[in-house]
Amino acid sequence: MTTTGLTGAALLAGCTGGGGGGVDTDTETDGGMTETDSGMTETDDGMMEGTPTDPEMAPRVEVDRFSEAAGTLMVRTDENGLPGPNEPVDFDQAPFITKGLGPDGSHVSYYNFDVQPTTPAPIFVLFREGEDTPVDGQLNVIDVVPGDEGYNDFWHVHAVTVPESYEANTLTSVGAIREAGYEITETDILVNCPVVPDGSTASMRVGDGDAGLVEGWYDGQVVSYFEFSEAPLSSSGESVPVSPIYVTFNVNPGEDGGGPPSGFKTESGTDRTHNVVATVPGDEGYSPLWLVNIYDNADFEMVADLDSAMAANQLASGAATVNCPVVSLGDEMMG
Repeated sequence: MTTTGLTGAALLAGCTGGGGGGVDTDTETDGGMTETDSGMTETDDGMMEGTPTDPEMAPRVEVDRFSEAAGTLMVRTDENGLPGPNEPVDFDQAPFITKGLGPDGSHVSYYNFDVQPTTPAPIFVLFREGEDTPVDGQLNVIDVVPGDEGYNDFWHVHAVTVPESYEANTLTSVGAIREAGYEITETDILVNCPVVPDGSTASMRVGDGDAGLVEGWYDGQVVSYFEFSEAPLSSSGESVPVSPIYVTFNVNPGEDGGGPPSGFKTESGTDRTHNVVATVPGDEGYSPLWLVNIYDNADFEMVADLDSAMAANQLASGAATVNCPVVSLGDEMMG
């Protein structure tokens, strides 16, 4: 199975998974079949069989992006009133959407999905033998959600080859996939799919990307996520590629209440920042994972594009990596 054949298809398939990864204890069933803890059965000829699960009837994962375990810049407090566990999030509202500037000074907007590591998490996409498109109706599988160690909005696509006779949604966890012993191929494809509470909204996209929620499997439960496909991503070694962004705050870092808690500095009477992204979708090197550089807010008025942002007094370089996909270019909001 080649990575080339997976490129478009893998982006459409979904995110979910189940914990584990080892082989569970087997028990013998009537008829000479071996049943595992995952519910799969091994026939006498070594094939794995199981009963498909209807996603509409399956339990759903509780998701909390703003717990102390999940959040970095966006952690829920009594004061900030960020949504609670499993409460739908409207990412089209502050503080989840920011208006900034492109490298040429044109207007851009981007979502804020908080700090994310550069090491992607695996997502498993199932393909029948001899086919180069994912199994129709099968939800993709992940094994971490926000708050879990190793979670990332950015997923490294792993292709799983299943038999021609495989029925969609028979495998609903990473543990079951590994236990079944099917061939797993690591591709070089990355997808930006933030896991969010069911019912969340983020309506803006650059281009014709679908703004609806996609469903996947996590340990036999259904999970929801957004997909951002404004630019193709591929792994850089074992890392998510990054692109620079230059930002400034109402109070400079190092001063009382300074940095992110003080909020981004904006033009008087507007919500337009002078945060400048170094690339936009369509540019070589664009990535929604931004390497944050902080400039002195005394230079706010002089910063109007990438050149002036780079010339400003830099207070910190590489302060964090944040998932902020660009979702509009120019003054028009693009769907």
